[in-house]
Amino acid sequence: MPDRSKHNNGKYLYAIVADAGEHCYGDIGINDSEVYNITDGSAAAVVSDFSNNRIRPERRNLAAHQRVLKQIMQTNTPLPMAFGIIAAGPREIKKILSRNRDAFREQLQRVACRVEMGLRVTWDVPNIIEYFVDTYPKLRTARDQFLSANREPTHEEKILVGRMFERILNEEREAYTEKVEEILVPQCVETKRNRQKNENEIMNLACLVENRAQDEFESAIFEAAQLFDNKFSFDFSGPWAPHNFVDLDLQF
Repeated sequence: MPDRSKHNNGKYLYAIVADAGEHCYGDIGINDSEVYNITDGSAAAVVSDFSNNRIRPERRNLAAHQRVLKQIMQTNTPLPMAFGIIAAGPREIKKILSRNRDAFREQLQRVACRVEMGLRVTWDVPNIIEYFVDTYPKLRTARDQFLSANREPTHEEKILVGRMFERILNEEREAYTEKVEEILVPQCVETKRNRQKNENEIMNLACLVENRAQDEFESAIFEAAQLFDNKFSFDFSGPWAPHNFVDLDLQF
């Protein structure tokens, strides 16, 4: 195999993997470029040649980045890099590998033979505010008292009702999340609660799961879903590279 690490053009960095020597993944990278390893003997950077010093987060580029990670995961557990990391050349890649050697080793051991699975649970209702008003008498009473159509509510009254809604919303999120985690956690190495993306979202969980335990994890999700009625939606995804469980402050 030719030593591509000596090519002096820029290198787009997709991931770090445990050292497996020189390896080529095919022409699956950004702009259909060839993807390959650059190694320092302890870890390897998965890269492709890239002549520009900036890259746009366009759909095709993001898809290529994810395609490479998916390919790596067929044989290895990568430390996925954030989109858009470009080194000036092979020497800079070697510096990254050298200066972050201990951190890479620790993180690779943490995620070895594991994958990330995601779970989003949402209220599957047309209008979340109306759903809460209909479900929670205290909120309905406050709405009728302060937001009556017979008069214009004050700014303070609007804030009062809004805060009551937010409090009930967050209390319900916490209760439901704890209920789901009680079933899922025994099947996970680690779990992480990500921020909800909108008011309808109850939980957005990232779960680090052993490769061999993926079936048990999926069974646990179905078990948890049985506790909810049709006003709730479960959406799980994966396996993914362990984005949420890699904590790196890269030294360049």
